[in-house]
Amino acid sequence: GTEVVEAVLKELGLSGQFQSMPWARAYETAISTPGVLLYSIVRTPERERSFKWVGVIAPADYHLFALAGRDIRLASLEEAKRWQIGTVQQTVGEQYLLAQGFQKGQNLQSSVRNELNYEKLQQGRIDLWIMNRLTAYQLVRQAGHVPGKTLQDVLRIEALSGQGGFYMAFGAQTPDAVVERFRKGLQATVRNGTYDRIQRKWQ
Repeated sequence: GTEVVEAVLKELGLSGQFQSMPWARAYETAISTPGVLLYSIVRTPERERSFKWVGVIAPADYHLFALAGRDIRLASLEEAKRWQIGTVQQTVGEQYLLAQGFQKGQNLQSSVRNELNYEKLQQGRIDLWIMNRLTAYQLVRQAGHVPGKTLQDVLRIEALSGQGGFYMAFGAQTPDAVVERFRKGLQATVRNGTYDRIQRKWQ
């Protein structure tokens, strides 16, 4: 996602100030502050009016992951309610599970960062971790582990996968002209092959 955003900025002849922060804070900052670009965010009906959507920058492929070797088998999402699941505040994964009847403090444990959930999974403090596959694998690699030997895919979350993907977006208060400029910049990275090159690198 960062590489795509950097490519768009380069295409537009702009420089950006990148800042990493807990997702819930980043989410609220983008909504309340004009000119703040948020990524990577999944586009949902609940979020539609709060943001102005630039375009897709990465694929979305959400799963419930367990540590390899755990005997956890799920035939449906409903069966996951008897397990402790790690989420991140205000992410699409947490919002989706809450909408499906999961509850914080009962079967959801909410953190401020994705990395904390991988740590909890390793420590046995949670049983499952809802995460985009690409992001999960990258976090596992950063921890010095091999994703295929560390994680097992227990259940794909079809409602959050396949269609659409991860977007870059501005809060609704950002002027339309700014958003349109970024849309054109993203489209240019697709036309010149930069977007596809970045996607292939991370597959």
